[in-house]
Order: sequence, then C-alpha cells, then structure tokens
Amino acid sequence: MSKEIVEAVGVLEREKGISADRLMEALEDALLSAYKKTPGAARYARVDMEHDTGDFRVFQLTLPPDLEEQLLDEVEEEAGEAQVDPETGELVEPEAPEIGQERLAQYSDQIDEHDVTPDDFGRIAAQTAKQVILQRIREAERDMTYDEYQDRVGELITGIVQQSDSRYTLVQLRERVEALLPRSEQVHGERYEHGARVKAIISDVSNQAKGPSIVVSRRSPELISKLFELEVPEIADGLVEIQNVAREPGYRSKIAVVSHASGVDPVGACVGPRGSRVRMVVSELRGEKIDIIPFNEEPARFVAKALSPARVREVLVDDDGRQATVIVPDDQLSLAIGKEGLNARLAARLTGWRVDIRSESEFAEDEAEHGYDEEEAVSGRCAAILTNGRRCPNASLPGSRYCGLAPHQALVDQVGDELSPAAEAATGGAPEDPVEDELAPVVTDAPVEASPVDEPELVDPVEEGSAEAVDPDEPEAVDPDEPEPVDPDEPEPAEPVEPDGSALQGSVTQPPASEETS
Repeated sequence: MSKEIVEAVGVLEREKGISADRLMEALEDALLSAYKKTPGAARYARVDMEHDTGDFRVFQLTLPPDLEEQLLDEVEEEAGEAQVDPETGELVEPEAPEIGQERLAQYSDQIDEHDVTPDDFGRIAAQTAKQVILQRIREAERDMTYDEYQDRVGELITGIVQQSDSRYTLVQLRERVEALLPRSEQVHGERYEHGARVKAIISDVSNQAKGPSIVVSRRSPELISKLFELEVPEIADGLVEIQNVAREPGYRSKIAVVSHASGVDPVGACVGPRGSRVRMVVSELRGEKIDIIPFNEEPARFVAKALSPARVREVLVDDDGRQATVIVPDDQLSLAIGKEGLNARLAARLTGWRVDIRSESEFAEDEAEHGYDEEEAVSGRCAAILTNGRRCPNASLPGSRYCGLAPHQALVDQVGDELSPAAEAATGGAPEDPVEDELAPVVTDAPVEASPVDEPELVDPVEEGSAEAVDPDEPEAVDPDEPEPVDPDEPEPAEPVEPDGSALQGSVTQPPASEETS
C-alpha cells in the first residue's frame, strides 16, 4: 500500500505540476480526517508520514487541562462573536473551536503522544480521505494558476470564445483556465462567435474563493502596442519605440513612434511592405483606423503631425499652460476637428497638450479686433503686423518683441506694431516662411492629407501672389501659321523658374500662353 501511495504521488506531480511535499501534506490531512471518522477516535491527534516510503503513523495527543483551556480561549477570541446573516436575519453562531496542528506543535513538550494507528479504515473514512485529497489538489491548482497569471497583467493573450451573453464573454486561455471579458471591456459593435480566437490584454487577476478570477480587455490602448510589437520586429528588438497611444475603441487610434537607430524609419517599419504589417493589426481590431505619427521633441511640430490628416498652417504654443493654438485653413477646419471632435480629442491625448483649433479667417479677425497683449508678444513670435493683416510668422529675437528683419526692429521706436507698405516692400514682401534658424514654438509647415496608415509630411504653405513653378523641359504648343503678337512697350518675358524654388521670391511674369497646335 505504501509503494502505491508513493507512485500515485509521483504521477500527480508530473501531470498536475504539484510538488510532492504538498501532496504528502494533503495525504496527512486526509488520513487525519479519516481517523477522526473512526469509532472511538481521540479528540486530538496527528499523522506522521514518511515521504520516501509512504509509511504513516497516527498519534493520540493528550493535553493538560489548563493548557487545553488556554488554547480553546485563544481560538474563541480569534473566531469572534456571533454575527447576523444579512439575507435571513438570523443569528449565526461561530463554529465549535478546534485547535490547529500548528498551535499544538508549539506546545509539543507539554503534550503526551500515544500510537493509535488503526489496522484498517472503514468505508466512510476512506471516502472522507478521498474528498480531502481531491479538495487539496484543486486548491493547489488554483494557487498555481493565480501565481502564474498575477505577474502577467498587461500581457497579450490569445483565447477561444466559449460562451457569450449580455453580461460577459467567457474566453478559454488553456485547459481548465478561463478568463472573463466583461461588457465594459468589449468594443462596441464587435461580436464574439463561439469557437473564434480573440486577442486581449490581461487587465486584472484576483484570488477568490472559487479560484482565481482573470479579467481581459479589448478596449485597452495597450492592446495596440502589443499587437504592433507582435507584428513589427523592429519594435520587439527595441529599434523602434511606441511613445504613446491614444485610442477611441472601434473608431480610430493614433500612435506616436520614434526610432532609436539611424537609418530606420519608424513609420515605414510599422506600416510594412505595402501596408502588410499595419493591415494585420487593423484586421485584428475589426477595421479600426490607425494613424501612425512620427514623434517630435518640439511640441509645435508634434501637435501639427498629430492632427493628421488635416493640414496645419501655424501652431502657437504656451509652454507654461501646455496649450497649443492651431491655425488651419478654412477648408481644413472640420477635418482637423473630426467627427464629434474625435481627431482633436485623440491629438490632445497623444501629445498631452490642450489643443485649440481655429480657422485662418477667424484667427485673423480676432487679431485685427483684439490686437496682441504683452504676454503673447513675449511668447517667442514676432509681434509685427503685416499689411495683409496677419502677424509675422518668424520667431522673435531673445529679449526683443520682433524678429531680426531691420524694418521689424525699427518698430521698437514707433507706436503700434503695423508695418507700412514701404517698410514691407523693403523686406521683399511678406515673409512666406519662418526663419529656420530661429524657429521656436511656431510652425508654419502643414502636414499633407494622407491615409491613416501613411506618414503625414510637412510642406510649406503657398502664399497668395507667389509664382508657380514652370517646367523648363516642357515645350509650348505653337501655331506655325499664326505669328505671335509683339508689344513694343512690353518687356521680354522672364526666364522659367527653376524647380528648386530659388527664383520663387517675389512675382514672376509668365510667358504668354499660345494656342494649341491645329
């Protein structure tokens, strides 16, 4: 019999993963329970089992009367007084006090022991031992499951849908381990069919009486980070890092990525060849749109990128209040705000800045009506007002309210910030772009409208009155039968503008258009 016990313990250790010592302790408790079910059993007893051979002995414990009374008083104090059942309203008496084996072991020198090992256990005692052993094995499995998953909060898991109703969805992680996907952690509009595989994030693990409770989530922003880490090797290797994620589950998400290795494009790595990588993530999220934004240390440029796919004209930032005022063209205002403010809300979450989006016409009217206060003037932007009513987009010099242009510096000795037409003409017209070397918190570059998976690019806005580039290699259509009219008072047409934009300062006279060849 002892050999069979040792072999059974070895099999359980291999199959269940439960240590042999814990199984032997369960056997000792089972044998003690079985002994107390036999007729004439002593009130206090203990079981001693050899773990190597499986031999066991049962000893009766005889306590001195004063020691027994002392230990019973201690147990009663710990048990507390009777309590009222909230459901029935009846007074529930605590269970009869029982001195545990740990407490008795502390007074082993005062307790007498006698060997009372029975020759055989009865049927009821054997059944009791079986139930105790099974209970202890289940408790060990629950503790092992809890220890395994309590440190995995935030990890990505894959499970199979077992059951779904209006309250929750039951997901099987592995054999005899299930997780709950509550209604509050599900994405609106998603349906979970029986037997379907789903990926989710472990959000909470708690130990309860019926076993560990594992709660998973499909709404967590961490789900997007883990999915990209699974699909993009550069993220898994640490070459590309996801700085932040802003998500509206089921509708749209924005992620900011940065590269830690030269020559690695973070946006291109996440998109993949022909969009294969981001397409796998979108497929797992059931069609949720994803914008991949390159991270920028400069807040103004980062905010402009975060509002993609809308084009941004200027960004004015307030570092103290972490607030950004974004100026967009009139036709881009609704796109920048998004449906029900979705795009602006996601941009604010992604950047951590409060974003105020205003159209060009509205901003120009406010500037003309209210002017500029001293606080705005020292915020880093030139305070000069051009003849077109707009403010100079250049950065101001340190300790000055104006940029480095001489006519703008001359406004220090004048009343008001408005430039005269003559002074503006001396500077070559209204500046089209900020000075690159002095670009502070103001950005006049605007991202080109692109699909959610494309990297938004910054392009310079085209000012009114600037010339269009002419391709010098494109031949003009000329009618050989019709002579070209010549005006003796009209100067010769200007040379074609170079594609590099070097001749784009000021206006350029276009050559007269000719008729098409017949």
